[in-house]
Amino acid sequence: MIAFGVERGTPEPLTELARRLSRAEEKDRARGMFFLGALDVVRKEAGAAAAARCLAASRERAFVPFFLYPITSFLRLSFSAAGLLAPRLGGFEAAMRTIGARSAQDFLSTVVGRSFLALSGGCPRRLVSNLPSGYSTAVSYGERDVEWMGERQGRLDMFRDFMPHSYHEGVLRAALAAVGARDTHILGRATGLLDGEYEVSWS
Repeated sequence: MIAFGVERGTPEPLTELARRLSRAEEKDRARGMFFLGALDVVRKEAGAAAAARCLAASRERAFVPFFLYPITSFLRLSFSAAGLLAPRLGGFEAAMRTIGARSAQDFLSTVVGRSFLALSGGCPRRLVSNLPSGYSTAVSYGERDVEWMGERQGRLDMFRDFMPHSYHEGVLRAALAAVGARDTHILGRATGLLDGEYEVSWS
């Protein structure tokens, strides 16, 4: 069994995983590129054998980047990966942020992702405003809304999203970095098992 590194105040990951899995339905799916990216992070940080363990945890055999696979498979893979990476990357949540950042980078490197970046025109505010549509391209579940508190400060609300808030913190930081945002501040907070809010600001 994998030993997870857990920050103080963080729910025990295996319990969190079980709770999230119990809420998933067959229709809830994510792109194969996210599986492949997480496996690549593990392979580079911990070796091929560790990546093979994460693949086995997913209960899938292989992935095609733009095919959709059950979110239950990605939950198992990403929680396994974060557990293995936690000692190397500074804890479970830090590992989840790394996996989230890689997910954003992989999505933005695709034709669809480059179109998403082009729509933002290099403007962080426009990118954040377009995040709900970007997420709906990447996964089949959940709802997202953006509310602005200032010209460079907003909040992204997520509803019925299966990944932990630390994962999305990594996604958001990498997405903003892709349009050159500086001095970014991203703070995620769970408002329910599958709900969260993310304060986002930059200079």
